[in-house]
Amino acid sequence: MSVEVTKLPSGLTVVTDTMPHLETAALGVWTGVGGRDEKPNEHGISHLLEHMAFKGTTTRSSREIVEEIEAVGGDLNAGTSTETTAYYARVMKADVPLALDVLSDILANPSFVPDELEREKSVIVQEIGAAQDTPDDVVFEHLNELCYPDQPMGRSLLGTAKTLKRFDRDMLLGYLDTHYRGPDMVVAAAGAVDHGKVVDEVTRRFVKFPGTPGPKPSPATFGKGGARVVHRDLEQAHLTVALEGLPQTDPSLFSLQVFTNILGGGMSSRLFQEVREKRGLCYSIYAFHAPYSDTGFFGLYTGTDPADAPEMVEVIVDVINEAVETLTEAEVARARAQMKAGLLMALESCSSRAEQLARHMLAYGRPLTVQELMTRIDAVSMESTRDAARDLLSRSRPAVVALGSGRGLDRAVGFAEGLTRSKAKTLLH
Repeated sequence: MSVEVTKLPSGLTVVTDTMPHLETAALGVWTGVGGRDEKPNEHGISHLLEHMAFKGTTTRSSREIVEEIEAVGGDLNAGTSTETTAYYARVMKADVPLALDVLSDILANPSFVPDELEREKSVIVQEIGAAQDTPDDVVFEHLNELCYPDQPMGRSLLGTAKTLKRFDRDMLLGYLDTHYRGPDMVVAAAGAVDHGKVVDEVTRRFVKFPGTPGPKPSPATFGKGGARVVHRDLEQAHLTVALEGLPQTDPSLFSLQVFTNILGGGMSSRLFQEVREKRGLCYSIYAFHAPYSDTGFFGLYTGTDPADAPEMVEVIVDVINEAVETLTEAEVARARAQMKAGLLMALESCSSRAEQLARHMLAYGRPLTVQELMTRIDAVSMESTRDAARDLLSRSRPAVVALGSGRGLDRAVGFAEGLTRSKAKTLLH
């Protein structure tokens, strides 16, 4: 088996998948900390810390960090999410030690020079402004607030200009020391890598991280649903709907994912066919499910002419309610095939494979084998999919947000109640 796992004395885990036919490698450090770990006065600090990691260390300037990697044809990047922060590189196989050296350096020896910190805070303020100019970012920001009210999960990962202003070098160092700890960190590598050599490099370079785990975030609580209309002078009305989904380890997760794909996972999905192909009400419509450690987020997005918004939401409600009871074996088989193809295609990319391994370690404590994943997908039946769909509609009231202009938006969000109310059309007319 090409996947190997080693846990170091500090609790840090090294997981690799050797792909002998490749000449390149993808590797990175994934930490189990993200936006949901932030206290109110820390709003946005996870994302700022990720940015500052590339702004210089005690041994390298910010320019030297990128030049060393790019001089060997590699690239370096990072990303912050609700529950994880990742720092990763793609290099030729001979340069894996260099990549690990740079990744360890930016996390173990950051300089957080005050001038660089102030500049990067200004950069993120511009990023916040850009997000506010992007309607589909804005509408999901409001949706998250409705779904997770008064909780870190309901806040933007970027923070605000006000919270960013308060952050200084000591706060960043304190947050790093509190949350970046061996038991909560995974170094994952895939492609042209040798497990033993990676373990040796990580053992030598990641010695500064404490062996006790960091604090766990408060449990997430999905809100009571409801509707929000955000008025903006836009050409389109942007519509989102959310329901409480399932956590990563729930046995019904794959069945719910199959239902999600049937509903809005591709061009053959029910929503795409009914709303776009048959009625021409939108250009884009899709559904998705995001599982977290203790909750899940089922979401749906579309954009349409403001005058068509009420009809759009009414059709969406009808399609979802009908799909629950009229699923076909052919649809379930097609969704299973899509999931398996997506899984296998991801295995052909060393970057996707390294990320998958890291996420498995953080979520399950071990990498799931391809055969395990295939077996779970194949076990999904029409009955289990229907049960997962019914549970989805009974688990929470819908949260719905409309962004745009026009009097039709208030009517549109009202129709979303039909997702969890029987005979919705009768009640709403």
